[in-house]
Amino acid sequence: LDELERLVNNFRAIRARRRDSNDMASVVLYALFSTRRLGEICRLQWDHIDGDRVMVVDMKNPAGSAGNNVWCRLTPEAVQIIERMPRISERVFNCNEDAASAAFTRACKVLGIDGLVFHSLRHEGISRLFEMGWSIPQVAAVPGHQSWAMLQRYTHLKQTGDKHEGWLSKL
Repeated sequence: LDELERLVNNFRAIRARRRDSNDMASVVLYALFSTRRLGEICRLQWDHIDGDRVMVVDMKNPAGSAGNNVWCRLTPEAVQIIERMPRISERVFNCNEDAASAAFTRACKVLGIDGLVFHSLRHEGISRLFEMGWSIPQVAAVPGHQSWAMLQRYTHLKQTGDKHEGWLSKL
């Protein structure tokens, strides 16, 4: 939580100085609570949102991603983040994948956070749902995994309960 808080605060400070920069704090938080990949976040459009569901366009798939559009469940925290986003374009997060990836890597280096990559947020998000006691089908509905084998790769249980409870509201 300390690393995530430092990252979010760093990105908010950058955004306060440069309003034209990507809202990386919201991108990071959404990645964690939605379990989405960076490319999926950068492609997300307002018309892909339906309440607590999101249409993931061209979801990564070994059989081919093009046209693999999958409805996934959004956690309450992910919905809250989306609801805070301004509607300034057709995309929810007005970011470029390469620029966002570089910004995340640069921030980790500046903050001395070793071993963290953007995709780690997906692993953390999925593990969090299991730690909170969600069932396999409930968890699978969030990242859109179709098999336990795929979901299991992302699961790294450390505790029980929600260590993020209340954390989002204080940021």
